[in-house]
Amino acid sequence: MANQASLMFYYVFTIFIITMSVLCGASTEEKQAHIVYMGSLPEGQYSPLSHHQSMLRQTAQLDSSVETSYIRSYTRSFNGFVAKLTDIEKQRLSNMEGVISVFPSKTLQLHTTRSWDFIGLQESATRNAQAESDIIIGVLDTGIWPESESFNDKGFGPPPSNKIIGARYYGSSRPNNTQSARDEDGHGSHTASTAAGNIVNNVSFFGLAQGTAKGGVPSARIATYRICQPDGCTDEDVLAAFDDAIADGVDIISISVGPGQATDFFNDSIAIGAFHAMEKGILTSQSAGNRGPTYGSTVSLAPWLISAAASTTDRLIEDKAVLGDGKTLVGKSINSFASPATRFPLLHGKEVSTRCSVNDSM
Repeated sequence: MANQASLMFYYVFTIFIITMSVLCGASTEEKQAHIVYMGSLPEGQYSPLSHHQSMLRQTAQLDSSVETSYIRSYTRSFNGFVAKLTDIEKQRLSNMEGVISVFPSKTLQLHTTRSWDFIGLQESATRNAQAESDIIIGVLDTGIWPESESFNDKGFGPPPSNKIIGARYYGSSRPNNTQSARDEDGHGSHTASTAAGNIVNNVSFFGLAQGTAKGGVPSARIATYRICQPDGCTDEDVLAAFDDAIADGVDIISISVGPGQATDFFNDSIAIGAFHAMEKGILTSQSAGNRGPTYGSTVSLAPWLISAAASTTDRLIEDKAVLGDGKTLVGKSINSFASPATRFPLLHGKEVSTRCSVNDSM
């Protein structure tokens, strides 16, 4: 009898330990921010926030709470929300009615002139400045530097009819990010000026590449949406910017950002945002990517947006090195300062860099 009691206690204790291990494993499973995409907003009376939080309550594991999991909802131009989910919660939400896709919020990459001359849009082309000034280009990027001459308000009238007519920022709640639409990187100001920068004469880099800087539509206005913070450009912020830009009424959206590789449209934040923009008659122009020129290297594949590819430029910035034997070496270089001497020793690239290999220095 004593042996049976001991054996029963052993079984119960073993089951208890296994159960606790499973529960602890579930509670320590790392949660990741996911986007729950639900398509267009329903017509009629509908409370997105209540619906989204109700869905989270129905699918949450024992240790989860809506308050700690929920991040934000998309409520202006399409339907969806962002929440921190375990794999089990992700699967449960994926199986719910009305859910189109659930995918992790990835970090996207920035894509990086003479563009308008290249396509034949010369500075002397006939323009309709009055009509062009009614165009608002929504630029989704690293923000903007408003003091740049490319964004000067001269000729645009009093506020709020500025050159930069609107600015929003996202992702500021994450650690070390900025509560500002100001550009700390330069990429967003560059892309905004490429699209709609004012005509600025006599620009150069310390005398190099001198010429006129201008955007494709210099008279157009810019609404900037800072989707890229020091910690990157996340899918959740991309969709938040699309949600706002569409509702704000921009005429065209420009985004020079993309994933490392092409993905399914239902898991592609830019394809999803551009689709809902297209529904409202707003065209999206996305950069084709940083890879190439091999086949199939673009990451901008959705048929309802324009994929803008980069090209080689028709100019080179070079410098010359004259050797002691009179031979001249020509290479790509930017040297904007006067040389303090006439002769210098030659150094191997590896000798002046601690971060590259011998092959890299060749």
